[in-house]
Formats: sequence, C-alpha cells, structure tokens
Amino acid sequence: MRVRDGRIFLPVLQNAGMGPRAFLLLAAAFAMLACAVGAGVLPSLYAPGHPGWKEKEFAGRTVYTPLPEEKLLLAESDGAASGLFFEQAVDLRVTPWLNWSWKVENVLEGVNEREKAGDDYAARIYVVAKGGLAFWKTRALSYVWASQEPEGSMWANAFTSNAHMIAVRSGSDKLGELIQEKRNVREDWMRAFGEDIETLDAVAIMTDTDNSGQRARAWYGQPWFSEQ
Repeated sequence: MRVRDGRIFLPVLQNAGMGPRAFLLLAAAFAMLACAVGAGVLPSLYAPGHPGWKEKEFAGRTVYTPLPEEKLLLAESDGAASGLFFEQAVDLRVTPWLNWSWKVENVLEGVNEREKAGDDYAARIYVVAKGGLAFWKTRALSYVWASQEPEGSMWANAFTSNAHMIAVRSGSDKLGELIQEKRNVREDWMRAFGEDIETLDAVAIMTDTDNSGQRARAWYGQPWFSEQ
C-alpha cells in the first residue's frame, strides 16, 4: 500500500489503502451479509481453499497457503497487503475469549507502527463490530505481532481511530515458535473504546508489508471463541 487515507480492513484489514468511499461500500456489503454459525465455530483456515473465508486485496496479494497436515495457514507477503475474512455473529456474552496460535519467521526493520508508513505487521488477527446503517461506526480491534511496539501496548491505528491495535507479541524473542494465544475480547474492547460490546460481526487475519516494502512469513493456527 502506498500510503492512502482512511483504511480499515472492514472485516479487519484496516491497513490497506481504502479510501472513505471504498470503506463505506465494503461496510455496506458486510451489513447485507448475515451469517451466523454455531457459537465459537469458525471455518477451517488450513483446509484447502479455506472455504468460508474470503480474500480482500488492498495492495498486491499476500499468498496464503493451507497446510492441512500441520493444521496451519502459511502467509507470505512481499510488499503486499491482502487478508482473509469471515463474517459471523459471535455472542461475547457467551464466548468472550478469542483463541488462536501463530508463528512468525521475522519482524520488520525500522518501522514505526504508530505512523502510516509503519503500519505493517508480520501477523495480525482482527475482530470487527459493524455499525449497522451507520457504516462509519464500524470498529475493529487488531491483535498484532509487533516489530517495535512493546508487548502489551495499545494504540489507535495510524489511519483511523475506529481501529485499535494491541501488541500481543513483540520483537524477535520468540521467532520460529508456535505460540497459543487467548484474549478476552469484551474486556479488550472496553479498554480500547470505553464501551461494552455484546456481539461481533467478523474475524480476519492478515500479514502485510505494503507500507515498508519488506517481506514477512507467518503461520496461523485455527482461531475459535470459547466461554473461558
């Protein structure tokens, strides 16, 4: 992405050159979709073709390769930004915990993740709540493997205050390790936006390096929601 304004990956890709009009159109498309499945269940990321997940390109294409035997999805970005998203109604009153695993091969050099030019991540997973008819109220919380921001930090996305970033992991300390993560989305949402949330509408993953022009490889395990 060559620095464009107003992007938020509606189902999560906030970092990928979407202008305000494109954002509204994408949000409208999501408002028209309504797909609810069993509580906490998401389609397999590592199934061939990852059915149920849709791809959105913003600046070039991150290559996503299912690895069924390893039960992982490999993501490879070379100066590109595209992500996979799935819309699903998730009742956070019942299943507030988001679970996933990930592994990264490398972090990015010399980026400032609080600026537009540095809004790239080797790995990230988003949760999204749409604003209904008020598309501009769509918000996203992005859990990232940061390159520079310290673990545990949270900040508003460089392109829009409707998306907040949380550095679940940071730096090169655990490169090459598959790590299991668990976050209480309802609590994190309150910290980020100062409001309670009961329902999510979409989940997405993205590995992107379009701003920095660098390369990154990451592996994602299957995400799911749970009661605890």
